[in-house]
Amino acid sequence: MEKARKPLAPVLKWAGGKRQLISSILPLLPRNIGDYLYVEPFLGGGAMLFHLQPKRALVNDYNEELINAYQVIKTKPSELIRHLQQHQNNADYFYRIRSIDRSPAYKKLTAVERASRIIYLNKTCFNGLYRVNSAGAFNAPFGRYKNPNIVNADGLQLMHEYLNNNDVQIMSGDYHDILKKANKKSFVYLDPPYHPVSSSSSFTGYVRGGWNEDSQRALKKACDQLNKKGVKFLLSNSATAFIVDLYKDYSITIVKASRAINSNASDRGVVDEVLVRNYKQ
Repeated sequence: MEKARKPLAPVLKWAGGKRQLISSILPLLPRNIGDYLYVEPFLGGGAMLFHLQPKRALVNDYNEELINAYQVIKTKPSELIRHLQQHQNNADYFYRIRSIDRSPAYKKLTAVERASRIIYLNKTCFNGLYRVNSAGAFNAPFGRYKNPNIVNADGLQLMHEYLNNNDVQIMSGDYHDILKKANKKSFVYLDPPYHPVSSSSSFTGYVRGGWNEDSQRALKKACDQLNKKGVKFLLSNSATAFIVDLYKDYSITIVKASRAINSNASDRGVVDEVLVRNYKQ
């Protein structure tokens, strides 16, 4: 009998996280999902990965700080936990730690120090909003939470065990490079930066640059290539007219999702999202 999986929750809050959408995605996954190499080019908080806990996975994110955090969790969890325990929950300390990426000292940080910094900022900044400016510097404000869970030792240890007890490759680069590794024995889950549902809801500040409609069209072409290769994929995005029309040749399921992160409070709440796939159950 297969050993029961321990439940895993993301250790980082990430804009567009899929924890609240998992129940809608699970019925649409291919049968025998465990037989596939799980490929996720836009990892983010990793809600799908850590829920499914595939034995074989190739995951990626363009955000180097995020991927460094996962790599440190995989290789040096005890050092990371000890460093996280040193942080303070006050505004002066927060802004001092936040400002490090604006100075030469940033390049001298170890991998553990960088991971600790990004987890600390994620837990204590306003609304858990990872955001960088045009220069690539973290710029979300202090959240003023009374008791943020900065040191989630149990969660970090469980994630460490999963990443080491299975064949999970963690990479940081362009999603095109990761998709080239997918074949007919792979299942690809794509959760890109969402197309904005309004002019005030656009948020692509995970890395310098951001996404626009041309970026979405490029991703659609990449999906077409996967389809030609016989690779099963499922993509999530906002249910805008642009996205629905873009993927009209594929199977589209409209689902309800709750969005908690937005600069405009009026754009938070339940919205329609699309789940696009190129296969039948």
